[in-house]
Amino acid sequence: MNARQRFRETMCFGTPDKVPLEPGWPRESTLRAWHQQGLPDGSDWQTVLYQTLGLPLDFPQPHQSLGVKFSMLPTFEEKVLQHRGGHYLVQDWMGAIVEISDQYDYTYLRTAKDFVTRKWHRFPVQTRQDWIEKVQWRYDPHHAERLPVDFTERCHALQDREHVLRLDFNGPFWQLREWCGFEGLCMLMIEQPGFIQELVEFWEQFILKLLELILKQVVPDHVQVSEDMAYKIHSMISPGMVRCFLLATWVKWIAALKSAGCPVVTMDSDGYIGELIPLWIEAGFDGTWPVEAAAGNDLPAYRKFYGHNMAYGGGIDKRLLAAGGQAMHAELMRVAPVIRDGGYIPGCDHGIPPDISWPNFVEYTRLLAQLTGWL
Repeated sequence: MNARQRFRETMCFGTPDKVPLEPGWPRESTLRAWHQQGLPDGSDWQTVLYQTLGLPLDFPQPHQSLGVKFSMLPTFEEKVLQHRGGHYLVQDWMGAIVEISDQYDYTYLRTAKDFVTRKWHRFPVQTRQDWIEKVQWRYDPHHAERLPVDFTERCHALQDREHVLRLDFNGPFWQLREWCGFEGLCMLMIEQPGFIQELVEFWEQFILKLLELILKQVVPDHVQVSEDMAYKIHSMISPGMVRCFLLATWVKWIAALKSAGCPVVTMDSDGYIGELIPLWIEAGFDGTWPVEAAAGNDLPAYRKFYGHNMAYGGGIDKRLLAAGGQAMHAELMRVAPVIRDGGYIPGCDHGIPPDISWPNFVEYTRLLAQLTGWL
């Protein structure tokens, strides 16, 4: 099987020859630590890892992008507003005022290159007037830069692909949080629910219009909706509020994707997701990621309770990978029955942090390769 077939068979509870091997991805600080722990300087960590384990060098590549821009166009000007006490106060590309350590710069706010702590001071949308004047006009679905100039050629080249074509975009909760801030969004949900409904419907239609353009030319194998809507113990908003503000939008998006033939639509949310899984199943999501063990999620229990109504990705406790030895082995044995049952691509439940040493990462990947049929 090629990577595309293997992914689809796994996530749809079929019969893959092997389960995709996706142990996780290091960030900058992790790689710096690994180069002090045995990973040769100047080497590609994946190549060294696979050669060390005797695996074929066909490891997962970064997802090929269609080049579609779901973000605001134009973006806000990125600029440093103040530098004091070891911190930058910056305006980021989304118009938020954010504080970060001066060991980083604002490019770290665009991409998850490392584990960076941020403090938000203000968001661009405080009122309906802010929305109209500062943000709404930046989301024209027909903007000339939404699709790359070679979009048709990219889609044509992808028709006979052997790799997984994945499309990612923000869900309404995530997107409104970027506009209003978390506290601001929650207060507006209570005090101005009509305004929030307008914002949700705007985002819903924006995404549907872009999906219409995309699905005419190519159908992804995997679409992931990003929400990040849970704390360590509970959902960030109640299941009742989820049903009120978000569920209908998810249903419409998934209906459009499924009618076009997309086989796998998943939800991306950190935190404790036990209260949310039933709503995601109701909406039509096929799976969820990353099922963080540190937030109290019990992956084997979810599989026992929800059966094949939900597939999963991630789910391996990074704290136990850092511990290594028997603790690491026991953690992989904990999820082994779910691997055998299908509908699960195991991996570290977040980016690989620097406290997971290079020797432990190699041994963890060895065990994972054995459980997924690669060794």
